[in-house]
Amino acid sequence: MDPRTTSPGCPPDAALAAGQLSAGLRDSGALLVKRILDIVVATILLFLAIPFAVFIALAIVLDSRGPVFFAHPRIGKGNRTFRLFKFRTMVRDADTVLEEYLSAHPDLRSEWNETHKLKIDPRVTRVGRLLRRTSLDELPQLFSVLGGEMSMVGPRPIVEDEIQKYGPLFALYLQAKPGLTGLWQASGRRDNSYQTRLALDRRYLQERTLGMDLLVLLKTIRVVLLGHGAY
Repeated sequence: MDPRTTSPGCPPDAALAAGQLSAGLRDSGALLVKRILDIVVATILLFLAIPFAVFIALAIVLDSRGPVFFAHPRIGKGNRTFRLFKFRTMVRDADTVLEEYLSAHPDLRSEWNETHKLKIDPRVTRVGRLLRRTSLDELPQLFSVLGGEMSMVGPRPIVEDEIQKYGPLFALYLQAKPGLTGLWQASGRRDNSYQTRLALDRRYLQERTLGMDLLVLLKTIRVVLLGHGAY
């Protein structure tokens, strides 16, 4: 069942979320324009990224053992799970390395539990640090945009462990495609708290317009070039 429906059989939380959703994310005309923008921008970026992708793949192989790409399940529109691909930025057995690191540094466990990020992450390789700082590790997500699982701009794609943190906002999150970038990324990325990220996702879902998408794309370019909030 489409979670945006407001029929009697629709779960109350989904119906309530649908009522809060911006017209720019439920109007068929607005969604068509958004989809066209996604295809045009993703196609241009993929064409420009081909030389970088070849170099990145070679650098990853030479830097550490493991595959070139990393895939992780994320929750998409309508509660459908999809595989989010990135260039690999971590060492093999990353989960084991993380747990050993947090056991040795218990003061950092609260930071991890709150944000699912660490400013100094022992799992990240040398090439991975550069890729994350420039956001080049996210280039493979352009294929997810072309495939329709993601949008160029939207809420940040989340993992299952984050559902509880989203609380009532999760029902609203399920009404739209997650974005390769969004208000969070365009506003300093990891320099923002998790609660700020939730507030930015809510704002986007409730206020999204074509102008907002274009502004976010322009701000993302600036943030990426300056490396703000990237680690």
